[in-house]
Order: sequence, then C-alpha cells, then structure tokens
Amino acid sequence: MRLFRLVKIVSVSLKYGLDQMVLSNEPTGRLAWLAKLTRFRRTFNEPSGARLRQALESLGPIFVKFGQMLSTRRDLLPPAIAEELARLQDRVPPFSSAEALAQLHEAYGKPVDEVFARFEREPIASASIAQVHFAELPDGTEVAVKILRPGIAPVIAHDLALLDAAATVLEKVWPEGRRLKPREVVAEFSKYLRDELDLMREAANCSQLRRNFKDSDLLVVPEVHWDFCSTNVMVMERMKGIPISQLEALKQNGIDLKHLSRAGVEIFFTQVFRDGFFHADMHPGNIFVATDGPARGRYIALDFGIIGTLNDSDKKYLATNFLAFFQRDYRRVALAHIEAGWVPPHTRVDEFEGAIRAVCEPIFDRPLKDISFGKTLLRLFQTARRFEMEVQPQLVLLQKTLLNIEGLGRQLDPDLDLWKTAKPFLERWMNDQIGWRALLRHVKDEAPSWAATLPQLPRLVHKALATQPVAEDHRAELARLVTESRRTRYWLIGCTVLLAALASIEAWHLLH
Repeated sequence: MRLFRLVKIVSVSLKYGLDQMVLSNEPTGRLAWLAKLTRFRRTFNEPSGARLRQALESLGPIFVKFGQMLSTRRDLLPPAIAEELARLQDRVPPFSSAEALAQLHEAYGKPVDEVFARFEREPIASASIAQVHFAELPDGTEVAVKILRPGIAPVIAHDLALLDAAATVLEKVWPEGRRLKPREVVAEFSKYLRDELDLMREAANCSQLRRNFKDSDLLVVPEVHWDFCSTNVMVMERMKGIPISQLEALKQNGIDLKHLSRAGVEIFFTQVFRDGFFHADMHPGNIFVATDGPARGRYIALDFGIIGTLNDSDKKYLATNFLAFFQRDYRRVALAHIEAGWVPPHTRVDEFEGAIRAVCEPIFDRPLKDISFGKTLLRLFQTARRFEMEVQPQLVLLQKTLLNIEGLGRQLDPDLDLWKTAKPFLERWMNDQIGWRALLRHVKDEAPSWAATLPQLPRLVHKALATQPVAEDHRAELARLVTESRRTRYWLIGCTVLLAALASIEAWHLLH
C-alpha cells in the first residue's frame, strides 16, 4: 500500500511540476540540469503556490489537512504560497451508511436500532477524519453522532511516514530546508492528527470547554453523552443554529452582527487568558449562531479535535506583550522577548524596539477592514528571523486561531476596532493577575500545603540536629530556619484571619 501511495505522490508531483520547484532550488546547482530535463514537454502557466495547492488536493484529505496546517506557519513559507495553502478546503465525500452502521455495531456490540430510538442514515456533515449523523436517544434527547472514518488510521500512518520521508529529502536538497525544519513540522502535524483519531479525547475537550463557559451569555457548547462515547464514536447534544458564514440568514433572524463580532473577540481572549484552553479550529464550518430559545444570539462551538493550551508563563508573556502593544510601548515588548529568552541576550534592545515599531505602528487606529493580520504576522516573523528569535511551538495554534478570528471579524463587522475591544479585557486580566486579588488567590491556593508542611519543620530540624553531626555554621543556619518557620506560621494564621474577614465582608455585601 505504501508503495502504491508513493507512486501516486510521484505522479501527482510530476503532473503539477513540484519536482521542478525543488530541483531548481537545490543549493549546489548539481541538479539544475535534471530540473531542465524534467521540464521537457511540460509547461506550467500557474504560479508555484497554486500548483502546490492543487497537488495537495489531488493527494487526498491527509495532505489537504497538512497544507492547511502549513498555511498557518507564516514564519516558514513565502507569503504567496502561504496564501494559496490557506485556500485549501477539506472536501471529502461521506462514507456509506452501511459502513457507519458497522462502526456503531462494533462500538456498542449490538445493532444501532437497539441503541438509538432513531438514527438518520444520511450524514449531515463529512470530513477527512469523521462524519456526523443526527439521532435520538431512548429518552427522546436529540443528539449528533460523530463516527470515525473506517480504515483511516492505517491510511494516516502511511501518509505520515511518506511525509516524513519527503521532509528528510527536502532538508537535503532545498537551501531553506534546515531553517524551515520540515521534519519538525511533520512531527507537529502528526501529533495533532493522531489526537483527532481519538474521539474520547475530543469528547473530553468538549466537556472541558463547556465547563469553562458554563452559564456564559456568549458561547454555547454541546453536552457530551458519555455512556454512548468510545474512541470511534462521540455522541453529543444536537445544536441548532445558522453557520456564521451565512450573514444574510443571520440578518433575517434579527442577529446583531456588530455585537456578535465584539463577542467573538471576548470569547477568544477569555479562552486564551482566563483558561489557557482554547478552540484552535475556529473556521466558519465549526462556528454556528443560535437563533431560537434562551441561547439566541450566542455562538455555538463544534468540532473539538484541535485544542490549544497555554501555561501561566505563556499567558503572562502574551498579556504583557498585548498590553505593551496597545500602549505603543515597544521597548517593553522588546524587553519581554529578551527576558523570556526568545531572542539572544546579546540583542540590542533599541534595535529590536525600532524593528517592532516599524511593523506595529502602521496598523494602529485603523478598522479591521484595513488591517491584515496575515501580513502583520509575516512582517513580525521576518523581524524575528533577523534577530534570531525562536518560534515557540505552543503559540503556533494561537496564531492559527488569531487568523481565524480575523476572518470572522471581517465578515461580521469590517469596522470593528479590535484593539479597543480587547484592551479593557486584558487590563482587567492583568489587574487580576498582579493585584491584591492575585495575592489572596495564591495564598488560598497554597494555604493547604503550608498548613500540612509548616508544623513538621521544627520536628524535622530537631531530628536532623540530633542524628547527624553538623558543622557550627550549619547549626546556626538551622536555628535561623526554625525561627523563620515560627514566624511563617504566625503569618499564615494572620492571612487565614484576613481571608475569613474578607469573606465575611463580601457575604455581608451580598446580603445587604
């Protein structure tokens, strides 16, 4: 099977002239004659980016998804190729109803009609990894059933192996190969793709995002029905709404598009900075808007196979940079990169500051319709390469999501001022992170461990002094530690009393 796929890849590459794109850029020039030879009787009128996109579409869904992911790496690709790859669409015909029923029978151990009160044989949506059918549970609950495409795992394994082999060749024959790190890109793609093959993992992502936005007036996330889920099948609440791309239908239903655009920005920043857990596949096919019932006017999120996560350090770095950016404090942006170790310590702050200013200053005080995040990110990455900045893998999905938000914003409200919308949220978040509220929150988080550890310190120190010969200077240091531990205990008691007092005051305000 792998040999057959290899033959097909070679034939498609020859058809669209991908061999010439590689051979003509071979660094030594030794293969230039071969590039000329392969051009015999072949003429290509379209640019290389368009031909690459068409080739990936011909090779099937896994290569399409790889091209989609590659399009977000504006730090790696020429702008023309990145723009072409961004046009890739995941158009895959559905698999047959018989195969879907067989998958469900294997998952549940019994026929589908014994599991569901009703199961619609025709799928409502189909993609490269899975397809979705509507159904009804025995208790009458309407659900959506996501079924993994039969036999997709070995196909993915074969294609990933071939992509890795191609990346190895690319590193050797293309002058930009080492800098672009194609094997690392393939490994990154492989990780995300394998995660999508486990629908229990996607169900867990959905459940977490629903919990994060419980009682939200901005976003609705379907409930997972865990008793019906497996690695190959995911059953969740059926959501009813209009795709975000159908603007006329939204207007006819009285949806305020300007409010929707502002809500989208707030949802994005809430996921990133409050939760560090964000939906990283927010293209229009995965975002709907509720038009009926209590959820009317809210976003509906679907498809949770790709989720991004950020730790506290990442969130603090991003918030610091965003706020400094909004305040046009480019020196703070430059220092944040140096302090984080993302650019070499020998970097001149003034030069780095000037380069960032040249990229960011032109886009201020302009509506979204006049700003291209894609071009801005490209210029930022070009600046980063000049100053030897390392691209952080954990932020690649964030970049992809930001580009999706840009596209949604342009559709809903081209006059949206993204900066004015986002700045108040970030300021509130930073105040919560570095103010007295943050101090009290950290004390509350650490208090249980302090309460368990501090009482043991005097006994542990006494045991160490009694059982081991200790130098005089060490004895003095241990005695100091005992004294400090007692002071810390008193301080802990004081903090506990303070927290209790604050809680009482807050309760009094709520009652009155």
